[in-house]
Amino acid sequence: MALKPPQYADILKAAQRIEPFIHRTPVFTSLHFNRLSGGELFFKCENFQKVGAFKFRGACNAVLSLPKHDGEKGIITHSSGNHAQAVALASKMNGYKATIVMPKNAPKVKVNAVRDYGAEIVFCESTIQAREETAQKIIAETGATFIHPYNHPDVIAGQGTAAKELLEDYPDLDIIMAPVGGGGLISGTAITAKHLKPKIKVIGAEPELANDAFRSFQSGKIEPVLRTDTVADGLRTSLGELTFDVISSHLDDIVTIAESSIIRDMRAVWERMKMIIEPSCAVPLSAILDGKVDVEGKKVGIIITGGNVDLDNLPW
Repeated sequence: MALKPPQYADILKAAQRIEPFIHRTPVFTSLHFNRLSGGELFFKCENFQKVGAFKFRGACNAVLSLPKHDGEKGIITHSSGNHAQAVALASKMNGYKATIVMPKNAPKVKVNAVRDYGAEIVFCESTIQAREETAQKIIAETGATFIHPYNHPDVIAGQGTAAKELLEDYPDLDIIMAPVGGGGLISGTAITAKHLKPKIKVIGAEPELANDAFRSFQSGKIEPVLRTDTVADGLRTSLGELTFDVISSHLDDIVTIAESSIIRDMRAVWERMKMIIEPSCAVPLSAILDGKVDVEGKKVGIIITGGNVDLDNLPW
């Protein structure tokens, strides 16, 4: 049976399911970035979420939704970092064994964290095909349950709870923005935002070097990611069928950002807001500061996706 994207009712259920296990993350503002942008920016700080990223919401919801007999066979996923940590912790909390397929070039800080959460790591080449083939081989051997990083209705529903909290705290937002990698976060965000406030604009942002979602949004079909050398390591994946479906029907726009802007604004947030963010988090802010999205006089919610950075390998 073909999977379908979640509805807002599924996001409500996810919020109730995961509430005892997640942090309700703070929303920060910055007079500096308000002045530069001409709008009012509200940063939903998922870098302060468990495992340091929004990914824990989706992984926690997916693991908690599993029948116990499936979880006891083990859980597997493939991920370059934050989803890996999220599945590892969610599995550990439920007493399930987690196996994580990670590319050899995954950031060291994320590899170490996955190990700390007790998961077994299997390394592979840094291609989507290698990740999927390695995961399928382990599933065939063990019967483990696969939790996709983004193309999974329970994962998308969990990610949508961040926007739910943001709009509960600031219901008068005009625009809500998030970065786009595989599309799980922007899909959950769009489902939530358009249900709660149909006239709100939902805008995705991604690197110029990994612009598959932008091209897919324009062409009306899934376009593969052609390069994986963007500094925004969390945004190197292609869309899935479910996330493309939601993006096509719910998003108002997707914009792309230069590498130099991403690095500039990642550093600016560190310096001005005293907050560690990953390169991926800077992409929506860069879209605003580079004039790709007009926010003059508007209230804008930005989901800060994570704070897991390799401090020995900063991009500046």
